[in-house]
Amino acid sequence: MGAHYAPDATTFTVWAPNARDVALVGAFNGWEPQALRRLDDGTGRWSAKVHGVQPGDCYKYRIHGAHGEVMDKADPYARRCEHPPGTASRVWDLAYEWGDSEWMARRGQAQSHRSAMSIYEVHLGSWQRAEDGGFLNYREIAQRLAAHCEALGFTHVELMPVTEHPFYGSWGYQTTGYYAPTARYGTPQDLMAMVDTLHQRGIGVILDWVASHFPSDAWALARFDGTELYEHADPRLGFHPQWNSLIFNYGRYEVRDFLISNAIFWLETYHFDAIRVDAVASMLYLDFAREPGQWLPNREGGNKNYEAVHFLQDLNRSVYAEFPDVHVMAEESTAWAGVTRPVHDGGLGFGMKWNMGWMNDTLRYVARPHFFRKWHGDDIRFSAVYAFNENFILPLSHDEVVYGKGSLLERQPGDEWQCFAGLRTLYGYMWTHPGKKLLFMGGEFAQPREWHHERTLDWQLWDLPAHAGVARWIGDLNAAYRKVPALHRYDFDHRGFAWAPLRQADPTVLAFFRRGEPGDAAVLVLCNMTPEVRHGLQVGLPHAGPWYELLNSDAGIYGGSGVGNLGQVEAVAGSLGNQPASASLTLPPLATLVLCDRPPDSFPPATPGARHVL
Repeated sequence: MGAHYAPDATTFTVWAPNARDVALVGAFNGWEPQALRRLDDGTGRWSAKVHGVQPGDCYKYRIHGAHGEVMDKADPYARRCEHPPGTASRVWDLAYEWGDSEWMARRGQAQSHRSAMSIYEVHLGSWQRAEDGGFLNYREIAQRLAAHCEALGFTHVELMPVTEHPFYGSWGYQTTGYYAPTARYGTPQDLMAMVDTLHQRGIGVILDWVASHFPSDAWALARFDGTELYEHADPRLGFHPQWNSLIFNYGRYEVRDFLISNAIFWLETYHFDAIRVDAVASMLYLDFAREPGQWLPNREGGNKNYEAVHFLQDLNRSVYAEFPDVHVMAEESTAWAGVTRPVHDGGLGFGMKWNMGWMNDTLRYVARPHFFRKWHGDDIRFSAVYAFNENFILPLSHDEVVYGKGSLLERQPGDEWQCFAGLRTLYGYMWTHPGKKLLFMGGEFAQPREWHHERTLDWQLWDLPAHAGVARWIGDLNAAYRKVPALHRYDFDHRGFAWAPLRQADPTVLAFFRRGEPGDAAVLVLCNMTPEVRHGLQVGLPHAGPWYELLNSDAGIYGGSGVGNLGQVEAVAGSLGNQPASASLTLPPLATLVLCDRPPDSFPPATPGARHVL
């Protein structure tokens, strides 16, 4: 499908089963219609071989629709598109010489369920820009982004959708060019070079992928051959009222093929290491964002979209069969059972799922004034009840810092010092909580303003000690997360977590263990959710002896007040709760304290790309 360039003749093929006629118009034929032939295999495809075509030539299909209308349509399978606001497709040769063989050989281990995954979410158009305010090229971004992720120890970058989209303000979520990277930042080879560069620096790359809806632009997929080809005819099934867009008809096998082939295309051709499927809940529920009477029930009278379920299962089976070392991640905001359960066990078959419940409960809790938090301890603890029901990613994504929600820093209560301390505590809790990690750009240095796609991040804030301290804290959290097996090996297994007993229970103090394999170092995490220092806090421990401060968010190098335990505490025999030993320690104000039963310098060197800070 699409345009396949060759020096002698370029083949064009398009699916338009209900069209009366299909012609090709482009730069190579003076935009005069050149007829395509309907193939006689019953597939509804039209094709032609055209001479004199050059890479970069623009083209469209002129379709005489089922009802006599004439439409110029962009190629759904175009490998490159015209720079917006242009809407034509472009012929392109995707040849590229990759240099990431070392990464590709080891990525299955690098991003296994038992490995550390710390994801930096990026919107390319607003991460950094050129001095004149224009967009950077994919290659320019690659060098800067790789250096940034290396410095802070992120293992992966997640790109908000780079598939071509006419409206920049959609952030890529209103896709029209499913097989083409946006021309705003360069050519397809420029994007390949970006992925290649990150891979050569030991950093994985995840693509945000939208299969839940598409825009209704007349020159794109909508009513492609004069009929509802990719979408449903009935708006109660085919129109998305929340996003003013169209919904794919997952019951049509050609549509499923279009989407599944697309996912495999990005993984194969661009070497992406994972795809994150956007808005899965909107696909699973027929009544998503709809009022009574605006949707059609399924054959059983319920609200589950069985065609979407089967599509997602087919997608995951197909991707993992082709690429067992990649991941398909779901942004699924409900309690749908078995999102990350294998298809053969009745699940949807995803490798990981965003934990939206953890995100909502946690952000609601940290926005509360410190005094009132003691009555809302269940909000911050509830995630432990279901932490291992799915393979969870803990997301603090772009959706949490837009549309009046405020930045993560702005959500913290108290004076300026307490806001920064509270943010460091939030990150400490997140990085030690079971699950992989995801942080949106700007959060790593406590950007105080909401994100906006029309401006770059406030990089000048790195000159201010409080912001630089947060960035250093993120770097040290990532280094510890990657180096200490107990902090990542059992992210998806209940054996990796247990609450720790306190002599005197306090709803604003979190105390829990992270555990790895037998023989791995044990880790104790303590989070103080108030500005009050806790002196003489007694906590139960699995054995007597020294326990070392691995991380302390209140250290002066992060902008803290410097309260701590001089590097270690001594546990003594004597049961406390269900533990045979205990220690008395000082818990700093608004801080995350991480103790380990081995000294920090006993851990092996960090994996490639991580900062050596421990």
